[in-house]
Amino acid sequence: MNDSYVTLQGWVGGDVERKVAGEAPLATFRVGSTPRRRRDGEWVDGETQWFTVTCWRTLATNVAASVRKGDPVVVHGRVRVERWQRQDGTTGAAWVVEASFVGHDLNRGTSAFARPARPVEEQPAA
Repeated sequence: MNDSYVTLQGWVGGDVERKVAGEAPLATFRVGSTPRRRRDGEWVDGETQWFTVTCWRTLATNVAASVRKGDPVVVHGRVRVERWQRQDGTTGAAWVVEASFVGHDLNRGTSAFARPARPVEEQPAA
């Protein structure tokens, strides 16, 4: 199967939502990405494009603990378009990125990495 991947830079537009799908943690958030171009010697903003980002399992847990509204992020993952039909008969569409990785954009500030503690397996009593 030919999947399409995308890497995007933008700003987190709202709080990260945490859910559980089956037994797997799921986190979703929105990223707004605004292209900048030079026009007549000046920088101008293009139209902001919004993406829904989904993260699964360990990535979901770490994103929920690390990413906040307004954070600059870099996201890489598989991209798809979700389409739906509204009650009035019109259709809607949204870009969705199933993230492989998410990180803070260090062009915009600093970040500190912390490795989460791993659970310790209990040894059976002898």
